[in-house]
Amino acid sequence: MNLEKILKQISEASGVSGYEQEAAQIVKEHFQKYCDEIMEDPLGNIIGLKKGRGVNNKKIMLAAHVDEIGLMVKNIDDNGFIQFTNIGGVDQRTLLCQEVIIHGKEKTYGIIGAKPPHITNEEERRKALSIDDLAIDTGFTKNELTSRVNIGDVITIKRNMITLQNDWVAGKAMDDRAGIASLLVCLKELQHCNHEVDIYFVATVQEEVGARGATTSAYSINPDIGIAVDVGFGKTPELSQYETIEMGNGPAITVGPNIHSNIFDKIKQVAIQNYIDYQIEVAPGHSGTDAWPMQVSRSGIATGVLSIPLRYMHTSVETLSLSDIKKTGKLLANFIVSLNEIDMEELLCY
Repeated sequence: MNLEKILKQISEASGVSGYEQEAAQIVKEHFQKYCDEIMEDPLGNIIGLKKGRGVNNKKIMLAAHVDEIGLMVKNIDDNGFIQFTNIGGVDQRTLLCQEVIIHGKEKTYGIIGAKPPHITNEEERRKALSIDDLAIDTGFTKNELTSRVNIGDVITIKRNMITLQNDWVAGKAMDDRAGIASLLVCLKELQHCNHEVDIYFVATVQEEVGARGATTSAYSINPDIGIAVDVGFGKTPELSQYETIEMGNGPAITVGPNIHSNIFDKIKQVAIQNYIDYQIEVAPGHSGTDAWPMQVSRSGIATGVLSIPLRYMHTSVETLSLSDIKKTGKLLANFIVSLNEIDMEELLCY
């Protein structure tokens, strides 16, 4: 498996929340290489089932969201400039001077322009521009543009993934295409393992606007255990060490009320036994991941969270280490195999 190539492919694909089709179909093709069955539900979740070898199998759901934050056309003015709004938690400070793709009748390229600094006053130079102050310039007149672009078309940042030093990469939508990549690493690892439980690999949709895909897929699958794989805040100089996780030191195992204590303990034990680097991440309330809707689905599901360290979240230069993705996938695979040896009913009790 060429992890860097796969991550580049899924990172650069378009998949804004509610409009995930392009990215989801790529993930579906990769799932098909390893899974026994592939399903796509009415909301757009891609679900790959890898059957276990046990009898009366328990079910595990591994969820990573395929959607990304993005923009949407809300108006085209008389001069052909596009006003836009956000889908999900876009960091508006980073939008200025970005190249964008408007996904209309055909892809249309544009830039988010700005008034030159030479003709701004001191107050304007001190103030960060809001999304309402910005516009997209495509070079088309209004008449030319309206034949290609409609109100409501989605917009993505035009960004190719780049390779940094060592095994670090940067690009858009690593939140949470990195989680998807870790599921593929897990699937690859499991090709050589005997596991008794049935595993549902789910590329969930609409996480960035309310974890809707995890809500519906968890209800449908009704797993015994649900593990959300997402990204966490990678350490940078201005952030407290207590609010961040270290890059390159493996996934963070989350602890808190959104997490079943026995699942946390078991994942940690598996990491130690298999010499897989890990960290601990504290989530004293809502974890902000797909684990929340899984936990409260139906009569309740035992959940866990693994977080891949990521810098510059919700920008177009999200940065991570490929080694952390690999370690996350290997930890998931070893956790699944470890369940062969235990009484699941005992594990799932408080």
